[in-house]
Amino acid sequence: MLFLGIDQHARQLTVSLRDQQGDVLLARQVSTQPEKVLEFFDQLTRRCAQSEEQFIAVVEVCGFNDWLIRMLRDYRCHKVILIQPEERKRCKTDRRDAAALSELLWVNRDRFLEGKPVRGLRQVTICSTTEQENRKLSTLRKEAGQTQTQLVNKIKHILRRHNLQWELPTKTFPTVKAITWLREIALPQIDRLEMNFLLAGLQQIQERLLELEKLIAQRGRDNPNAQLLKTMPGIGAFTRRGHLPPVGDEPEEFETLCLDGIEVKSFVDGLVRSFERKAG
Repeated sequence: MLFLGIDQHARQLTVSLRDQQGDVLLARQVSTQPEKVLEFFDQLTRRCAQSEEQFIAVVEVCGFNDWLIRMLRDYRCHKVILIQPEERKRCKTDRRDAAALSELLWVNRDRFLEGKPVRGLRQVTICSTTEQENRKLSTLRKEAGQTQTQLVNKIKHILRRHNLQWELPTKTFPTVKAITWLREIALPQIDRLEMNFLLAGLQQIQERLLELEKLIAQRGRDNPNAQLLKTMPGIGAFTRRGHLPPVGDEPEEFETLCLDGIEVKSFVDGLVRSFERKAG
């Protein structure tokens, strides 16, 4: 078995490869240009084939691990281990980081291969492509909702500056009638310009929300775990989609937690308390 430590950056990978005895076989930097990365992994694959060995790899979490993890799996990496980086060291270089990762992998090789935790090390579960897409979808929906709230608050602020909030034709906002009224009311030139920009942005974000919610509902119908959460009163499509990752992805694990009710109840109770605090 070979042990590969990778310190990943946007422009290059710093790698350290050790053998079964813990000796460093390779220490170098590889450009992240596609042809350079493919060339390196081709060489690594040939080395493993000649020695009739497999390799496992360890990578620290960063914002662009996805392509590297996919490539490692494509090149038949026996196991990819994703870990949280340690605190920053005073004397830090990419080569030292890669060497430390490969050494960490070699020292704890038995526990890693058996899927056991390593004391003092936080391992990150690598989600499936579908689950990563679902999490991103939930994040986009959350950000769109926050953006809509910001736009609504800015519109209300313009109305308060001119004491026009009393003339708003509906109690709730945004509504079609209220938006039509806002397009027609007389405002100073700069405020009118700002209001037009805000209303255009509000229309765009509402269209985005409709598209996101439609996709979230569709994915929820295709997911048996989401359908199980649907049986709980007050749980909508967005809440179901956002709560699936912390509860568990395996159907058996998810069903056990839902039947036990402890974690799901804790989540819902916390959600209700959060809403109560916001309501004042």
